[in-house]
Amino acid sequence: MTDAPPTAARRPGQQALAALGLGAPDPSPADASPHTFPGGGRWRTEVPSVEGPEALAVVLKESSRLDVPIHRVSQGSGVWMLTDAEITEMVEATGERDIELCLFTGPRGTWDIGASVRTDSRGGGLRARGHDAVAGCAEDAVRATELGVKCLLVADEGVLWALHRAREAGIIPPDTTLKVSALIGPVNPASYAVYEHLGADSLNVPSDLTLDHLTEIRRVSAAPMDMYIEAPDDLGGYVRMYEVAELIRRGAPLYLKFGLSKAPAIYPYGHHLRDVTLATARERVRRGRLALDLLARHGADGEMAPLGSRLPGALKRFATSS
Repeated sequence: MTDAPPTAARRPGQQALAALGLGAPDPSPADASPHTFPGGGRWRTEVPSVEGPEALAVVLKESSRLDVPIHRVSQGSGVWMLTDAEITEMVEATGERDIELCLFTGPRGTWDIGASVRTDSRGGGLRARGHDAVAGCAEDAVRATELGVKCLLVADEGVLWALHRAREAGIIPPDTTLKVSALIGPVNPASYAVYEHLGADSLNVPSDLTLDHLTEIRRVSAAPMDMYIEAPDDLGGYVRMYEVAELIRRGAPLYLKFGLSKAPAIYPYGHHLRDVTLATARERVRRGRLALDLLARHGADGEMAPLGSRLPGALKRFATSS
């Protein structure tokens, strides 16, 4: 997963500002990530908040219409919000396109009777509260993988470690990938490395991390990073499209997540939210097209990982044996 740092792409407005005497210094090769995905490429794409078969169909149709390549789609409501038939339909549809499907596991802090997460201090955060919540996540993981799902989204360190151990023990398939949610995303290199050791195969980081923060993380870990290029409002609403090339240069291997700001919340999804869910699914793909167009204009679109690639490569883990 390690290679020579890439040549910097053209920066936004570079020629125009240089002509006015306002040019910026050239980027330093020392702050570029040396890492790539296994099989080559420095970035992959992800469409989040794909809440069921109908939303998935919209995403697949729009991705074909707008020529937006997709490596992964993810869902935020949870495995338990889908019937077996719905999960199977999503597995089959993504399998036909060789796209990774990632479903969220189990209850989180805002989904049970706990109130501390709603206080100003946010209490225990979005983690799994108590043994029963961890058990619910394990139940979802087993059910989803038995139905063919190969990627699980987690929002708790203990759940991550338990599912990694389950993967090592053969309780869930060994090629299952575990993705850390943006709800608990690490914000420094030490915590990023800990999540990798606990079993994370890709990690959402908050979209307000600076470019220097990404370089700091890449000095200690090659685990794939997920970042909203446009974040939902409840995650800050940040829009970083003009930084896409530099985010890849600093953060590779990087999943570009096409989120959507100024959109209503849709978790947990149900038919009463159908219209807004389908409309926002369609717009997320369009936002992806805008980001890819920027990459092309800046000469940084040539390092995409092959479509169909999903595994993270060799990563560092804590020993699971007692």
